[in-house]
Amino acid sequence: MADKEFDLNDIVEMKKPHPCGTNRWKIIRLGMDIRIKCEGCAHSVMIPRREFARKMKKTLVKAEPPAE
Repeated sequence: MADKEFDLNDIVEMKKPHPCGTNRWKIIRLGMDIRIKCEGCAHSVMIPRREFARKMKKTLVKAEPPAE
C-alpha cells in the first residue's frame, strides 16, 4: 500500500469507472470519510477511508503544496 499515497486536491484513478465514462476523481475532503468529485460530471461521493484505499488504483496528479 506504499504506492497508495493521497492528499487533498489530488487527482486519483479508481478501479471502476464512473457511469459517465470518466475514471478521474479529485479528492475534495479528507477525514474518517473521503469525499471525491468526478472530473467528468462533477458528481461527488463520500466513502469511508478504508473503502477508498481499497478501491483506489493510483494517483494521477499530485496537488501543488500550498504557497507560504
